[in-house]
Amino acid sequence: MTPADNKKAQQQQFDSEGFDLGATVDAEEGLDGGEGIVYEIGGLATTTCVAPSPKKARECDGDHPTDESERLKELGNVEFRSGNHLDAYDMYTEAIESCPTGEGLGPSGTELLRLRDEHEEARRERAAEAQRREMEKRRSRRKDAPTSSPGGGGGRDDDHDDHDDHDREERMDGDGGGGGGLGAFVPPRHVHGPKLAVYYANRAASLLHLGRYGECIDDCSVAIMYNPTYAKAYQRRGTAYERTERTDKALEDARAAYRLEPNNASSRKNVDRLSKIEEERLEKLKEETMGKLKDLGNSLLSNFGLSLDNFNAVQDPNTGGYSISFNQNSK
Repeated sequence: MTPADNKKAQQQQFDSEGFDLGATVDAEEGLDGGEGIVYEIGGLATTTCVAPSPKKARECDGDHPTDESERLKELGNVEFRSGNHLDAYDMYTEAIESCPTGEGLGPSGTELLRLRDEHEEARRERAAEAQRREMEKRRSRRKDAPTSSPGGGGGRDDDHDDHDDHDREERMDGDGGGGGGLGAFVPPRHVHGPKLAVYYANRAASLLHLGRYGECIDDCSVAIMYNPTYAKAYQRRGTAYERTERTDKALEDARAAYRLEPNNASSRKNVDRLSKIEEERLEKLKEETMGKLKDLGNSLLSNFGLSLDNFNAVQDPNTGGYSISFNQNSK
């Protein structure tokens, strides 16, 4: 057998044992001044690096920026499964703190919350300013109204100019509505966003068990900002909202989770359950509001020796409207 035939036979032996020699060569990134060299040692294929860059050296050593965070997350999972929720919280916190953030990577969770709050405050301020401008316009029109010529063209021209100014301001404001031109907050992306989302959502699960619902809501919000399609974060935040009796927000999150996972039967049941709770809450609120209005009406009518009992309201089943009649003899 010639040397070439011998080499070919060895190659066939490696292939038959399931080794892919080509897979050991790094095709993603070349080395500085060298190539990945494949050695065949004892029937195994290994790769060595020649004059690697610092990044490549870390890859060859198996080091990754989130390795320590992943290790701490797993420790947190062990503590959580053991029911040690406070220790799990500590492990997840260390995982978050170990994950690199900053310039070129992305903002921390604390920074995301600050940016979001500043954005919402700016929206409120611009919306309030837009309302003030509209109020000043209405006041100015009312003040100038008596001086307008009743049938002349001057008044119409003035109105037309005001309308154009209003349109220009709406275009400058963007949406011209409650946001004052600022849309919804769009968080900056993070290189390790999906992993950070898991760390924050896991810590939120610990906070749920510890009864620290406000912190849980914040952690879930950060997880959602890092990964807007993370259904578990919506579910956990919804649970925290429900436990703080904010069923309207809980229902919003339940619906968001269900949209992300439409085949999840648990999410569907959660939406149905919260929808019923919210309907009951709104009905109760309506009854309480009507009771307060009735008390106020009776208080005012008592000055005239009357009460709301003197008035009968009958609903028309066809139109849904009401007809009101006065009953002088009611007490």
